[in-house]
Amino acid sequence: MSTLAALHRNTEHFIGEAELRERLHAGQPLRVKLGVDPTRPDLTFGHLVVFNKLRQFQDLGHQAVLIIGDFTAMIGDPSGRSSTRPVLSEAEVKANAETYLEQAFKILERDRTEVHYNSEWFAKMTFADALALARKMTVARMLERDDFSQRHAENTPISIVEFLYPLIQGHDSVMIKSDVELGGSDQLFNMLVGRVLQKEAGQPEQAVICTPLLVGLDGVKKMSKSSDNYIAFNDSPKEMFGKIMSISDAVMWDYYRLLLELDDEAIARHQAGHPMDAKKHLASSLVGLFHSLDAGRYELQQFEKVFARHEIPDDMPAFKWTEVVALDEVTVVDLLVATGKFASKNEVRRLIEQGAVKIGPDKISDPFRKFQKPVHEYIFQAGKRIFVKIVP
Repeated sequence: MSTLAALHRNTEHFIGEAELRERLHAGQPLRVKLGVDPTRPDLTFGHLVVFNKLRQFQDLGHQAVLIIGDFTAMIGDPSGRSSTRPVLSEAEVKANAETYLEQAFKILERDRTEVHYNSEWFAKMTFADALALARKMTVARMLERDDFSQRHAENTPISIVEFLYPLIQGHDSVMIKSDVELGGSDQLFNMLVGRVLQKEAGQPEQAVICTPLLVGLDGVKKMSKSSDNYIAFNDSPKEMFGKIMSISDAVMWDYYRLLLELDDEAIARHQAGHPMDAKKHLASSLVGLFHSLDAGRYELQQFEKVFARHEIPDDMPAFKWTEVVALDEVTVVDLLVATGKFASKNEVRRLIEQGAVKIGPDKISDPFRKFQKPVHEYIFQAGKRIFVKIVP
């Protein structure tokens, strides 16, 4: 398979292929740009799709340039949005950005990755500089974007700052002189703006490579932090394994293709077997990628123990009664929330109403049921994956 053919795998848009072919033939390492905005503390498996493509360029000997969008995160990328994003404070962005590099280097090679924060250049810009940048794009051109045009047609507010976002992302490409920019398919417009700005600056225009958007855990929307349907790089092995096992069989094959990067022949071999076996393999493989092969095997064993043999997991957390509650008698809701394994009392009540909370083999139907300090132990199960032991 040729280099270009390999780079075409798992892409939706490939702009500037002819120029890219010439640069590859010249034999010089390419500068390959990927920008991520630290809007939340976690990178997700949605990011993994495009990180895999950047790692592919690294493996071919090219220079990965990772831009942490600490400046752009305070604006908020409007791509795919039907409304203005909430504004983050500088402190929130800084806290999120601090976690990104550690997560990114789970996929990328640290010593072959050039890192920039785009505040390096934008924090130095004057208002006159910003106006000069704004003159490079018209409102009509901005309204060519589907999300902007739809919001405009529906009389949904679009801030001037949102109009500036594609220009700011494009200016990043000028500043680092990128040969290639990578991003999800919803980033196509922004990355094409980079080509325009590079041409005006007298630079060769970057090639633009868009990867598909990964469907999230709900099986409908793209995986994103704002939709809360994501798997994070930093999820624990148990969380990661359980989330992967929750996806639909139909979505699973996209995860095989985009996350594990298996080809059609390898995927067909898994499709020939039982879907549950294929999903277990997917889950243990991805846990192995982010944690260790041993962790992947262990979570597979625990999953089979709980769901196939209906046994109690080996790693169930245990809490002493006196460490979580001060009274000798409390309701089941107060007891379970005190363990810290649940977001709120409402979550526990909802699980009880759904018949999803058990003590031993027996369902708990009354959220006001009271429990006293145990003589031996209580073992609670909430939903499919949460087990809690309370001991004297």
